[in-house]
Amino acid sequence: MPLPFLTADRVFEATDDIPLPYDDRDRWRRPYRPGPWRVGAAALALLLASFVLFAAVVIAATAEPASAGVVFGLALLVIAGALRLLRVGVWVSARGLRHVGFLTTRTASWEQVAAVRTVQQPVRWLGLPRTVQGQALLLVRRGQSPDGGSALLTTHNADFLGRVEAFDRAADSVEAWADEYCPH
Repeated sequence: MPLPFLTADRVFEATDDIPLPYDDRDRWRRPYRPGPWRVGAAALALLLASFVLFAAVVIAATAEPASAGVVFGLALLVIAGALRLLRVGVWVSARGLRHVGFLTTRTASWEQVAAVRTVQQPVRWLGLPRTVQGQALLLVRRGQSPDGGSALLTTHNADFLGRVEAFDRAADSVEAWADEYCPH
């Protein structure tokens, strides 16, 4: 007895008129996966938070509840930082382009965007002050000089360090969103 759901023998109906559930262009989405450096740092922060939570339980059992509350608050702060670290990056939707930093978020509607392009330039290594030669995806806003712009992605940030092919795919994806939605 053939199992039709396991084979490619059955005929699929063309459902081009029905949008897929993940194809909502109005939702903010990151057009790439977070890199291993970012995920590893967040995992280490969550591991640290688990130890701090354990310390809060021990302090609550042996000392004053107020000091346990302070340590518990510190653990919540570390957890919030780890979750925010995972949200850092470039997000796109039909409304615009959003650059999420650890402490700030900047959103530009597609009407404000003049160009999104990849350039070869010195870039920061993992966000530290040290710079190395690499590629950056620049956002140039309307009314801004064409040689200026803010770096959205680089080949040496926590998402793409050692993953040049992933940077190229992500940059191409963001540029495709810009080509589709930017008024020219």
